[in-house]
Amino acid sequence: MEDKHNLETLVSVMSKLEAAGYVSQFRVVDDSLQSLLSGESFTPAEITVEHFYRFEGESSQDDEAILYAISANAGEKGTLVDGYGASNDSGVTVFMQKVQGMHK
Repeated sequence: MEDKHNLETLVSVMSKLEAAGYVSQFRVVDDSLQSLLSGESFTPAEITVEHFYRFEGESSQDDEAILYAISANAGEKGTLVDGYGASNDSGVTVFMQKVQGMHK
């Protein structure tokens, strides 16, 4: 995970990831990761988190987030954003705890 002072805004990092090929957006539905682009669903065993970034809100804890850069075994690459701390989505947290392939 990268330090806060090394990061730009969430939007700028997402833009850089998109330029690097992470074009899909993912969401956790039940026990799977669903692509909003292709509609495909993936289990924790079918994905790898290549990078993740934590953003801390300067003025509010509501601005805290984690951005995951994910690649699926099927070749699809994209991002997933979750709240951090009190604003996290428990479904995302449970899903990510099951992911074995977690880098940086």
